[in-house]
Amino acid sequence: MNEIIKNIEAAQMKETVPEFRVGDTVRVHNRIKEGNRERIQIFEGTVIKRQNGGARETFTVRKTSNGIGVEKTWPLHSPFVADIQVVRRGKVRRAKLFYLRDRVGKAAKVKERMR
Repeated sequence: MNEIIKNIEAAQMKETVPEFRVGDTVRVHNRIKEGNRERIQIFEGTVIKRQNGGARETFTVRKTSNGIGVEKTWPLHSPFVADIQVVRRGKVRRAKLFYLRDRVGKAAKVKERMR
């Protein structure tokens, strides 16, 4: 890759990114602009995928809200992602958890990883 592009991407990356994996339950603090005001909205759910790397890395979080599955994808180094807190560590054996889309209730749970 071109050195100029590498330098631009390195400048856009965050210094500290919390350690989380696929299967973890996370709380994403999302900055939302409404007119001239700015507020933070929290989205809590299970990480079902992480993809790419570097400045282009994204992650997808899934939760159930009022009986409907909701998924949101964020760039990891986005300025709109204010904070990511890990609530629970999940024990999974695959990189993408798309099978959770077909499950409802207790079947959609991920086992907790003990350290």
